[in-house]
Amino acid sequence: MERFGKVNIRLKGLLEESGLSKNKFGQRAEMQRSQLNRYYNNTVTRLDTDVLARICTVLHCDIGDLLEFVPPDESEKTE
Repeated sequence: MERFGKVNIRLKGLLEESGLSKNKFGQRAEMQRSQLNRYYNNTVTRLDTDVLARICTVLHCDIGDLLEFVPPDESEKTE
C-alpha cells in the first residue's frame, strides 16, 4: 500500500449492482472502451473530474459511492 494511502474506484461493483453491461454503460457515459476498462479495473493513475461526473450521472450515485479512500497502515505511517 502507498505511504499516504490510496483511492479505490468501485465502478465494477456499482455496475454489477446497476445491472448495466459495460457496453451499455460505456455508451451512456460516452467513454471509450480502454478508458472504461481502466476505471472498471481500478488501474487509473489520474482521475478526470469530467469522467467521474459522467459515471455518477449515469449510475445515479454520489462520488463517495464511486471513490473510496484507503488510509495507510499505522506501521507504514511511522516509516
